[in-house]
Amino acid sequence: MSIETKAVPSVSVSYARNGTSTKANELGMRPMQERAYDHRGEQYLLIKSPPASGKSRALMFVALDKLHNQGLKQAIIVVPEKSIGSSFNDEPLRQYGFWADWAVVPKWNLCNAPGEDGGKVNSVRAFLDSEDRILVCTHATFRFAVDRFGIEAFDDRLIAVDEFHHVSSNPDNKLGAHLGAFIARGKVHLVAMTGSYFRGDSEAVLSPTDEDKFETVTYTYYEQLNGYQYLKHLDIGYFFYSGAYADDILKVLNSNEKTIIHIPSVNSRESTKDKIREVEHIIEALGSWEGVDPKTGFQLVRTAEGKLLRIADLVTDDPGKRDVVSSALKDPAQKNNRDHVDIIIALGMAKEGFDWIWCEHALTIGYRSSLTEIVQIIGRATRDAPGKTRARFSNLIAEPDATSEAVTEAVNDTLKAIAASLLMEQVLTPRFEFRPKNPTNEAAPGFDYGEGGYDPDKANIGFNEETGRIQIEIKGLAEPKSEEAKRICREDLNEVIATLVQDKRNLERGLFDHEMLPEELTVARMGKIIKDLYPERDEEDQEAIRQHAIAALNFVQGSKAALTAGVASIADSVNTAFIQGVRRFAMSVKELDIDLIDRINPFGEAYQIMAKTMDADRLKQVEAAIAARKSTLTPDEARDLARRALRFKQERGRLPSITAQDPWERRMAEGVAFLARMKAEAARV
Repeated sequence: MSIETKAVPSVSVSYARNGTSTKANELGMRPMQERAYDHRGEQYLLIKSPPASGKSRALMFVALDKLHNQGLKQAIIVVPEKSIGSSFNDEPLRQYGFWADWAVVPKWNLCNAPGEDGGKVNSVRAFLDSEDRILVCTHATFRFAVDRFGIEAFDDRLIAVDEFHHVSSNPDNKLGAHLGAFIARGKVHLVAMTGSYFRGDSEAVLSPTDEDKFETVTYTYYEQLNGYQYLKHLDIGYFFYSGAYADDILKVLNSNEKTIIHIPSVNSRESTKDKIREVEHIIEALGSWEGVDPKTGFQLVRTAEGKLLRIADLVTDDPGKRDVVSSALKDPAQKNNRDHVDIIIALGMAKEGFDWIWCEHALTIGYRSSLTEIVQIIGRATRDAPGKTRARFSNLIAEPDATSEAVTEAVNDTLKAIAASLLMEQVLTPRFEFRPKNPTNEAAPGFDYGEGGYDPDKANIGFNEETGRIQIEIKGLAEPKSEEAKRICREDLNEVIATLVQDKRNLERGLFDHEMLPEELTVARMGKIIKDLYPERDEEDQEAIRQHAIAALNFVQGSKAALTAGVASIADSVNTAFIQGVRRFAMSVKELDIDLIDRINPFGEAYQIMAKTMDADRLKQVEAAIAARKSTLTPDEARDLARRALRFKQERGRLPSITAQDPWERRMAEGVAFLARMKAEAARV
């Protein structure tokens, strides 16, 4: 087996370590928690914040205020799995300056307690009839309780849903349907929390109508990581390999780094179908086995250098052994002991809600089921801890082999890995604020506009290091008119971009169809995505959202390309490297015009990196496999092109010409001709 030493594509981001995200105010709240608490009076509150930013405690502050000051009877905390219930154990909040402690009667933490009166669902009923204030249960228990007792039983209570990305607006998703019913009735308060607002199946978490009712509090990855005290660098890499991954895993795994290894699902093509043997193979590669620690259940392995590794095996089929290991990992007395464990090997565990602050490397074999899962796994490595200056996420993916019958699946996994990388690049960088270039614009307070300061005669780029915002002026940029559209442009562009990059056809064409016009992605495909995501917004708002999303995507990709050409790595230039890349990219786009930004393929840089790092023959095979399923214009795409042709006519006084020099004008004309042929054929039938 060979594993390339280069990541495909790779992300390397550096942060300032200014310590702000870990500093508490007089009430004991960190910045994200304070931001959420400022909105505690909202009936529906959505908190989007990275792993390790303190969402659980933020909910405690908000819930206590709702119980004591807003007249709600009880608070029900709903988590996706039992292990996350421990995040809501008792907390002495008064000790840190708050006016109340968080206390859960042990029998009402149903993630730990066995349940009473015939099961956990009946325990929910008993709680509702009691005088106690707080219940913690799993999503499953809550779904069954709502089915049995009806939504009316929960009136005048707070329902807080942790890891909210498990919800979906799809009617088949019971929890999503229940929340829709609660909102329609309007007699509960809802707090939803998530570290990742993306579902693997690309379905909306909430319906647009319901989502409009939520006040959103967003705390970005950049704010979180930039405000850490110790962690300075985060690296994300995707590695192709051929053969069996366990044969040569040490090319990526460094036994001196605290590591969580997620082995592939037994149903994936990366799996050998024998998960126990895979774990044994990894342990054998690391060194010689010296037995099991009787207290913790950890495997003891001596490396060739003489170091004794303590390895936690969460893959074993023996529930007794697994429970001993799991309990040892959760031991609160060992939370701050860096030497407690060295490597954790897991399959379905140790993802969301799993807290091991010393983890420096999250190593995942095989593509995981969703972008959300990737975000959650990366979150295991992005905890701040003394002496931990660098963290990394590595994803090993079997190289596509066109001689294999599974070539389609292999290509799909490769595309998904690239999609995850593109999205993480968006998530990890400072937030963009785009505004049209107008003669009346002035410098905004707190922004550094580079050498010479703000220049009213050109499109300016400013950076506010404290807030992690980049302000960019773009000629011809459409402004959102409604408050909701402004909010989307301010806070939700990553969700819009995720929808574009998760679409396999978009990625295929953007990466491998060298004849494709960039506007087919940036204008037509993104335009349709915006219409589907926000059907209630008018055309002006939809176009403004589209332009802002494409600008955000292309600026991140363009700045990465500019950095690659100009400096060895983002890490070399510390925290200002990204803004340097943005400025360098802006100089390459004449006058920073939105029409010119629309003409840039957002996936072009990912292809360039892939072409340099993937085996050339394999890359040709992948391109051939995708070219074989190249599709023509669809009726929906033709209708969208025809609508844009009408707008073109309104602006220029003529319809697009099929013989025009501009390829995008020709494409719009093709859409009009396609629709005309469809109507003619329908008339003949």
